[in-house]
Amino acid sequence: MEHTPVVRRARPEDLPRLVELIHEHVAYEKSAPRPPDLADRLGPQLFAEGAALWVLLAETPDGAVAGYAACSTEFAFWDARHYLHMDCLYLAGDARGHGLGAALMDGVRDLARELGVEQVQWQTPDWNEGAIRFYDRLGATGHPKRRYGLAVGPAAS
Repeated sequence: MEHTPVVRRARPEDLPRLVELIHEHVAYEKSAPRPPDLADRLGPQLFAEGAALWVLLAETPDGAVAGYAACSTEFAFWDARHYLHMDCLYLAGDARGHGLGAALMDGVRDLARELGVEQVQWQTPDWNEGAIRFYDRLGATGHPKRRYGLAVGPAAS
C-alpha cells in the first residue's frame, strides 16, 4: 500500500526539529552558520497571534518531520498585489525522491489559495540543478535575477 505524504502546519513542539532542518539547509547551500538562538527568535514569529509567517512540514510514512516550506506574503509593486513568497523549501537528503517535495508544493499552493493570493514566488541557487529540474517539472518558470543583501548597521544617533 502506497503512503500519501503528510503535509501540515508547524506547531510549537516542532520547533527543535525545524531548527535542525534549517541548519541542514544552511549547510547544504554552503551559507554562513545561523545564530544559536534561532529557535528563540523564530518561535514568536511563527506562533504569535496574527503571525504572518507560515511553515509547512512534510512527514515521512513513519511520522518523522523530513522537510519544510517557509512562506510569508509580500507585495509586488509592479502588479499592485500581494503574493506568497516561499523563502525556503528543504527536504532532508534521504527524504528526497519520495513525493514529499511535490506534496509540500501542493501545500504551498493551498496556503496561497487560503490567503487569497494568485501567485507563489521563490528563488533557488543557480547551482542547485536538482531543485531547478524539480521546479521545472512542476511547471514553474524561472526569472533570472541576482539577489543582494545590504547590512544596515545601527541607527545614527
